[in-house]
Amino acid sequence: MIKDRKIWLSGYDILWMMVMFDLPVVDKEDRRAATQFRNCLLDEGFAMAQYSVYYRMISGKDRGKTLERRIMKHLPTYGSVQILQITDKQYENIKSFTGKKREKNPEYEQFLLF
Repeated sequence: MIKDRKIWLSGYDILWMMVMFDLPVVDKEDRRAATQFRNCLLDEGFAMAQYSVYYRMISGKDRGKTLERRIMKHLPTYGSVQILQITDKQYENIKSFTGKKREKNPEYEQFLLF
């Protein structure tokens, strides 16, 4: 019988994946491809930080590799796409500005699984 076990993930086990892209939108076909790529990211659970920068939290490098492979299947023919993974510890140091006003970093609590 397994007793209640708490699994703690450290700020080094939790990762943030950022997808940054610069896609052409000159003609109708390019706009459609860019929209399909953005919709793919949204379907994968990404949130938009800026129009061409999306991010999401992932639980480890293996999950990141799997997600990266799925994103690569949806890459548009033209344009540039970069995928960056950073630890939660690195992400907590992010600074956000709206105009000249500095916003507080969002408070995140450690996830407790099971």
